[in-house]
Amino acid sequence: MDSCPDEKRDEESIRKAIDQAYVAEENGDVPIGCVIVQDDRIIAKAYNQREQLQDPTAHAEIIALTQAAAAVGSWRLHGCTVYVTLEPCPMCAGALVLARVDRLVYGCDDPKTGAVRSLYNIVQDPRLNHRIKVTAGVLRDDCSAQLSAFFQRRRDETRGSRAED
Repeated sequence: MDSCPDEKRDEESIRKAIDQAYVAEENGDVPIGCVIVQDDRIIAKAYNQREQLQDPTAHAEIIALTQAAAAVGSWRLHGCTVYVTLEPCPMCAGALVLARVDRLVYGCDDPKTGAVRSLYNIVQDPRLNHRIKVTAGVLRDDCSAQLSAFFQRRRDETRGSRAED
């Protein structure tokens, strides 16, 4: 079976999620982006907005899930694939399971809060009533570089402000 069309589609969708992550960064948030696709059509796209909204739940995945549910008229997101630049945290992984998405594709692992394979495996936990197919590491280097550059700039800014004190 040729997986090239799926790989190409996954890369294209992760690139769109990366574009969303840049919007988050422009607004002072950690650059994480998400798109949700159903029937080869983007039905939701979002970026982290925790700082912008001062809302601890305003993660890219949560915002995109809300948009997708509105787009399809149901909280059950059967037939949907979620593309996100960073491995989802426990809150987002749980929300993906509750939304009944079919598939998750993400860019880079999150060793500090990852709940898909780094720390936990919520999306494939056999004790839950729904499991999600996962493809990890799509455009890993691009996603990781975006986050690393963001946090390096933050550290540099912090050092600069300390030097001024």
